[in-house]
Amino acid sequence: MKVDVIFYKNKLMNFLKNNYKIFITIIIGIFLFYLLIYIDVVLRARSAYLEAEKYLDWYYNPNKKIKFLEKEFEVEKQKLDKLLAENKISKEEYDVKLEILNFNKERKIQESSLKYAYIWYKTAIDLFSPPESKWVKLAKEKINKVRQMWKEELQKKGYKIEDYMIE
Repeated sequence: MKVDVIFYKNKLMNFLKNNYKIFITIIIGIFLFYLLIYIDVVLRARSAYLEAEKYLDWYYNPNKKIKFLEKEFEVEKQKLDKLLAENKISKEEYDVKLEILNFNKERKIQESSLKYAYIWYKTAIDLFSPPESKWVKLAKEKINKVRQMWKEELQKKGYKIEDYMIE
């Protein structure tokens, strides 16, 4: 029995000695894979957090929101103007698409910035943790205040809101 243990131990040692480069490469590969996943999740959490901050800033500074949406509208309108000038679309199609662009711009202006701030903070927390990155921690610090502000905004508009309704 003892001879079998020694035999297999020697066989294992020889196998490891002959193939250690492969094992090290595999271990490094696994480590790098998990490192890339970690970096990706942290960067996604940062993006979600910064998007929430943008909407929160728009709540406090509605003119920034309007300027951004006007600029976005102008870019899309210029694309439509170019298509019309090149006769790739008809005047009627141009008018319809321009009306849709204008409608979407006005709808986005009227939408609650707090709602989107809350949704983006929640996204950072729910989808991009673990790991508990700096961005997830910051989102956790701000989400309750934003949820309460959004709830108050809805109540001012005449909606009866319970907490479970905005989760």
